[in-house]
Amino acid sequence: MKVILLADVKGQGKKGEAANVSDGYARNYLLPRKLAVAATEDNLRELKQRERANAAREAKEKLAAQSTAEKLESLVVKVTARSGESGKLFGSVTSQEISDALRDQHGIEIEKNRIAQAEPIKAFGAYEIKCKLGYEVSGTLHLIVAEKS
Repeated sequence: MKVILLADVKGQGKKGEAANVSDGYARNYLLPRKLAVAATEDNLRELKQRERANAAREAKEKLAAQSTAEKLESLVVKVTARSGESGKLFGSVTSQEISDALRDQHGIEIEKNRIAQAEPIKAFGAYEIKCKLGYEVSGTLHLIVAEKS
């Protein structure tokens, strides 16, 4: 019996795939537990439409990520921080602070977990920080850490 899987099923396939399984396995296990539906003409057509919609959505999101990466190349974000007498920062500049400064100064939303800092920023100066924007697209953010007056 041919079925369309509604969830990942070990040994059969991943969610959204069509799979050939024995009739008893489908009738007694997959269908009652709503892990699959019968692969009728309507269900197959709906599956194809869903796949096309997902492909279009992913292409659109990848384009948006590439656009954001291009914008980041030309921007400079300034973060101010307090320091002690020796010129070192109290604590460090966090990804959340960078994300907030980017949103406030340039209106670009990047989640803090997408900002990849190689090591903590604990001194004043200029830095280049990688941002993972998704779909294997990354951009470089230019950051200046200045002393708070």
